[in-house]
Amino acid sequence: MKKTFSFALMHFTIAFGVVWLMTGDMVLGGAIALIEPLANTVGYYFHEKIWQRNSVRGESALSG
Repeated sequence: MKKTFSFALMHFTIAFGVVWLMTGDMVLGGAIALIEPLANTVGYYFHEKIWQRNSVRGESALSG
């Protein structure tokens, strides 16, 4: 759990820092640092679903 928390903190910090350096806007940096991980989480969910579906298809093709 500590590793997960430290990774999340690093991710938020990098996202904030990049946007803040690019725009000079701390509010925008904070907003992006919160929104971007949420979007990645949703994207990851669908990514895993697609991989699981493709994995089942690949196993079926190998056994059949």
